[in-house]
Amino acid sequence: MSIYEYKLVTLSICLIIQMHQSISGQSEFIFPKDSDEIQQKDIIDVLQRLFTKQLRKDTTILKGNGPFVTIIPYIDYSIHTGFTGNIAVNSTFYTDDERRRISRIKFNGSYSQFHQYWFTSFNDIFLEEHMLHLFGDERYYKFPTQTYGLGPNSPLSNPLKIDYSYLRFYQVVSHEMASNLFFGIGYNLDDHWNIKVDSTNGKELDQFVKYQKGNHSISSGISINIMYDNRKNVINPQNGTFANFQFRPNITFLGSDKNWQSLLIEIRHYIKFSPSSRNILALWSYNDITLSGALPYLDMPSIGWDDYSGTGRGYVPGRYTGRNLIYFESEFRFTLTKNGLLGGVIFGVWNQCPKAFLT
Repeated sequence: MSIYEYKLVTLSICLIIQMHQSISGQSEFIFPKDSDEIQQKDIIDVLQRLFTKQLRKDTTILKGNGPFVTIIPYIDYSIHTGFTGNIAVNSTFYTDDERRRISRIKFNGSYSQFHQYWFTSFNDIFLEEHMLHLFGDERYYKFPTQTYGLGPNSPLSNPLKIDYSYLRFYQVVSHEMASNLFFGIGYNLDDHWNIKVDSTNGKELDQFVKYQKGNHSISSGISINIMYDNRKNVINPQNGTFANFQFRPNITFLGSDKNWQSLLIEIRHYIKFSPSSRNILALWSYNDITLSGALPYLDMPSIGWDDYSGTGRGYVPGRYTGRNLIYFESEFRFTLTKNGLLGGVIFGVWNQCPKAFLT
């Protein structure tokens, strides 16, 4: 079997639910077509017409830089969680009158059919006046789930049942050194405790016990970050490029169980086909490389554990785990109706997770 894992291209058609006042506070999108103007519609427009009730203010009369808040309860389903109830709170705002770049703070709370629960908090804030960027990723998980061992050939037939509590605290402060180019210092903490394994003896259990020693592990370290981002809207990019390079040395004197170092390389690029089109080709490369040291099993590079849990969608988080992760995804976003209410996505995923050889 090849050391590469390929995922077939998947087609999904979805409603484009855009609450414009909460995204930017600006007026609705206009689609030019010859001499006509076609206004963007979203699910709120449909509900307002259905119930003949005003559900939001006209975005053309909104003043100021925000915050613009959206609260969305929803239900979803995945293999590793079953049915899950969620609530998402998203706040977007500008920090300068020129509205150069939009900032956001997002909170999520989830409880699953399998009695998993987790809370996440993200901040992506541009303080334009001080030329600073603040990025944070904080999470708490109580998460009974499964893992499948190391490397690309891990079988589905003998998953490890694991349970643990998890706290993540990542925060990076960056200064804009040149236009759209940031240099920053951060702190990264991964803390797993109450770790329990329930599985029959085998290679997968041997690997887990070897690298995840005991029922508690901490990885703690500083990070050195270089970021380039010329996207104006980080929530719904229409064009532009995002690139992030992070060197993370985990150090025992900061509380880490072991010394180990990693390098994260992430690049996103968005291509808009014409000024009058909302069809976007989005390209994403995500690579998590262990440079040296022996890290705990639960901190190894793995799909599903990036900042927005987007890698390997369709797979259980942790389905592919190893010393290094190389990942690429392309996505074509397109509209199906002239007013933009219905849209579709075609995406393809490729990832390589070489077998881990740790010392």
